[in-house]
Amino acid sequence: MEISTILGLVVAFGAYAAAIIIGGGSVASLIDIGSIIMVFGGAIGATLVAYPLQSFLSLPALFAQSFQAPKTRPQQAIELFVGLADQARREGLLSLEEQIGNIDNDFIKKGIMLIVDGVDPAVVRDIMEIDNDLAARRHSVGVALMEYMGSVAPAMGMLGTVTGLIGVLGNLSDMDALGPSMALAFITTLYGVILANLFFNPVGNKLKQKDKTEAVAREVIVEGVLAIQAGENPRIVREKLEAFLAPRFRGQGDDNKGSE
Repeated sequence: MEISTILGLVVAFGAYAAAIIIGGGSVASLIDIGSIIMVFGGAIGATLVAYPLQSFLSLPALFAQSFQAPKTRPQQAIELFVGLADQARREGLLSLEEQIGNIDNDFIKKGIMLIVDGVDPAVVRDIMEIDNDLAARRHSVGVALMEYMGSVAPAMGMLGTVTGLIGVLGNLSDMDALGPSMALAFITTLYGVILANLFFNPVGNKLKQKDKTEAVAREVIVEGVLAIQAGENPRIVREKLEAFLAPRFRGQGDDNKGSE
């Protein structure tokens, strides 16, 4: 679980609600179903126009990913490959086949299966780097989709505000309703700004940071697979793979939780 996403949302929305209450306002006064439909519906509609249906349908999975920790961290991959390198030197590459069922990362499984099958190292690298590049492209589409929704939500909010103001200006004879009507018109702008800056854009950035972490892990995996195939000493494998980590995270085993 990526606790920072939940914590960030709670802090952001909690601080906003607290500021309203402390200022003497009411959170309930900012709730308007029509405005919610305008902003959400407009953002969803614009995204459907801008992106293929298949990409749009990935939105729930993208939201869920922002609450999940990366599947494989570089440090975890390093520890795994050091162990596999030791086994390969003692028992041979074919012995690694029995470990495939214990590995929950499909990218690592693919690499191990390739070297067990005796595929040429250059071909192994080509296959894994193609897979790596395609994964990065898929992730970039998800990030771009979230960032697009973050850019279009304020525009939908402004559209709702302009629509509301047109109605207000068309009925200036009712001065008693002028203030409440103008306040209601501006709520859609508020919703658009909140959604963009407290949800869509932060989630997009979280996905981008996760992709960077996973990209390092994938590079570690490629080099780890090739190092095992070359029969390198486990200590050398560790030294080589830890070069991908920031200096402060090297030589600490699997207890690390970050990388650069």
